[in-house]
Amino acid sequence: MPGRIDGQDIAIWRGASGQVHAWGDRCPHRGMRLSHGFVRGETLACIYHGWQYDADGGCDHIPAHPNLVPPKTICATTYSCAESDDVIWVALRPTDEKCPSLAGLRGVRSLTIDAAAEQVASHFGQAVNAILRLGTADNITLALQPMDADHCTAHALSDARADRTDVSRWLEHQRRVIEGQPA
Repeated sequence: MPGRIDGQDIAIWRGASGQVHAWGDRCPHRGMRLSHGFVRGETLACIYHGWQYDADGGCDHIPAHPNLVPPKTICATTYSCAESDDVIWVALRPTDEKCPSLAGLRGVRSLTIDAAAEQVASHFGQAVNAILRLGTADNITLALQPMDADHCTAHALSDARADRTDVSRWLEHQRRVIEGQPA
């Protein structure tokens, strides 16, 4: 699936073993989006020419040259990622930070907002942070993902007992208010 973090396009995929991977969303061969590709076991194949990349990002098969061992220099850009409490976390730079605990919460929906992450945090009276705990009756928590200078994605999580439709409508209302649209 495609993603975008701090202006960087990302392809996020899960191998047959369940391990999650986050890579730059461009095939090293011809620049096609890897997020349009397909997973075969523990490899991600580009949909354009079928080049296959192993879990470490190295090209391990070129269909047009099946007997060729691809050079080690052909590799996708890989990023650190981890899955914690059913949320996938991606770091564009090496980090020792631990994933925030979101235990007891469940994902409701993700919504792109035409505003910087700082503006969204300010709307809720909080400093910009990856996690905004809003203290609502439904225990709504937003994981903010900056996409670029003018856009972010808000991933809404809530208490498992909360009505998902109500939380989703609340988030949509907040998006309209933040973007200056009629509520």
